[in-house]
Amino acid sequence: MLIRIVKLSLDPLRIEEFLNNFESQKEHIRGFEGCEFLELYRDKYNTNIFFTYSYWQTEADLENYRHSNLFQGIWAKTKPMFNGKPEAWSVNKLASLQ
Repeated sequence: MLIRIVKLSLDPLRIEEFLNNFESQKEHIRGFEGCEFLELYRDKYNTNIFFTYSYWQTEADLENYRHSNLFQGIWAKTKPMFNGKPEAWSVNKLASLQ
């Protein structure tokens, strides 16, 4: 399994637009082949900073998503909303306590 964390810094005037777009697309992202989990977080203090957190069965599944029409459409709408460069990490889970 691969975990993908993406940090998005948004123009404060575009946050509502971003949240509406995420709401309309989240089920499509989660339903994409290989995606097992999806969450959106908002920084508690810097409220224009968001993080997506997703689990992918394989790196190939993530790459298929990143090259899909779904992602390209989402990215085209989201990219103009940034006020900083997005950052992304692909990580492996080493421990989990519940």
